[in-house]
Amino acid sequence: MKKISSGKVREIYEVDDNKLIIVVSDRISAFDVILPTMVTDKGIILNKISEFWFDYTQNFVKNHIISTNISDFPEEFQKPEFEGRSMLVKKLKMLPIECIVRGYITGSGWKSYKENGTVCGISLPEGLQESEKLPTPIFTPSTKASEGHDENISFEQTCDLIGEELAKKVRDTSIEIYSKCAEYALSKGIIIADTKFEFGLDENGDLVLGDELLTPDSSRFWPADEYKVGHSRKKF
Repeated sequence: MKKISSGKVREIYEVDDNKLIIVVSDRISAFDVILPTMVTDKGIILNKISEFWFDYTQNFVKNHIISTNISDFPEEFQKPEFEGRSMLVKKLKMLPIECIVRGYITGSGWKSYKENGTVCGISLPEGLQESEKLPTPIFTPSTKASEGHDENISFEQTCDLIGEELAKKVRDTSIEIYSKCAEYALSKGIIIADTKFEFGLDENGDLVLGDELLTPDSSRFWPADEYKVGHSRKKF
């Protein structure tokens, strides 16, 4: 198979014009730096978490998964080293933005709020404390940087990049996914403070959820039983 991408954690192979294989490695990436030591079976756990959330959300948003069963994969991938850590997925025309939803004020959002009371151009109520739950989740997209860090952009800039109609659909869908999944996670004692989604368009122009979904690589998870506002939180 032709490898078309080798990311910080994932390897992507082209099966044909319509399908890809995504393999999740055991590599660790911290602040865009790949660390020299791997963690055994980390990739399997990440893959299983994404698989769970793709299944949980499939009734209200399309996703890219065709199969996670290696018996459905091309023969080259029907090997033990790909078991549990790989997905056969639809090839999409990926959107050039990362769709970040924040339900709590923390991280770079907290830093921006302290400076001027806004996050990505969105004005927030006065007097919020670090790690406090926001009145409603907010959509704060960023660019996709091939090197270095992504840059936060406003909703208006998002409209310039992908068009107003699609930008509104992406925003509303992202907030819906976050809200439903955050409610479920809270029932299991986990707060999802914020997360990142990636979307693409399929051959019909429909919006499809791709990449990974609600893993600790793309989201901030806090133990609910230790939650307090006023300072940064320990995260999974």
